[in-house]
Amino acid sequence: MSSRDDWYRNRVWNEEIASAFRSKLNRARRREQYLRIQASYLAKTFPTAALDLLNEYFGLPNQFDHAAGHVTRAEALLALNRESEAIQSYEAALRREADFPQLKTRAFLELPYLIALRKIASHYDRALEILNERKADLFFPVDHFMWHTSRALIVSAKGHLGEARKHARAAFEAAAKDQSGFRFHPTIGLVSDRHADALSRLRQFHDA
Repeated sequence: MSSRDDWYRNRVWNEEIASAFRSKLNRARRREQYLRIQASYLAKTFPTAALDLLNEYFGLPNQFDHAAGHVTRAEALLALNRESEAIQSYEAALRREADFPQLKTRAFLELPYLIALRKIASHYDRALEILNERKADLFFPVDHFMWHTSRALIVSAKGHLGEARKHARAAFEAAAKDQSGFRFHPTIGLVSDRHADALSRLRQFHDA
C-alpha cells in the first residue's frame, strides 16, 4: 500500500489489518468518516466486520453522513441474508435524506430494485411510491435501467403487462448505452455484469 488513505480503504480484513487500522484511527481527528468509508469497502465481502465498524460509527456524535452509513449497513446485512433488516436500513437512509436532502444516496434505487428482484410482494406499493417520488433524481444510464427494471417487474407482478413491456423497453435502452455522457468519465454509471439477472428477467417482456 502506498497512498496515504489506503489505511481506511482495506478490501481484506484480518487481525493484522484491523490492528493497523485501529492504530491509525485512534490518532485521527474525524473518526466517523474513516469508520464509514472502511465499512463500505468491507460490506459485501466481510459483512460482520463492516457491521462492527458501523455500530461504532453510529455511536459517535457526528451524524453528518448517516444516510450513506445506513446504505452500507443494508449492503452488509444483505450479504448475511438478513433481508428484512436490510430493508429497514434502506428506509432509514431515505428518512435521513428527507431531513438532509443535500446528502443523497442510491437508496431510492437500491431498495425498489431489491424488492423487485426478490419478489417481496408485501413491499411492492412502497417500492412504487419511492420510484414515483424520486424519478427526477435519475442521472446515469444505470439509474434509468434500475428505475425502469424495478417498475417493469413490479407492475408485471400486479398484472399490468402492457406497462411492464413499456418499462422493459426503456430499461433495455438504458442498458445499451456505452457512454455516460461525461467527457472525462465516459464509462461511469453504465449497466454492468452486476445486472445480468435483471436483464435475464426483462427478456420475458422483450420477447413477448
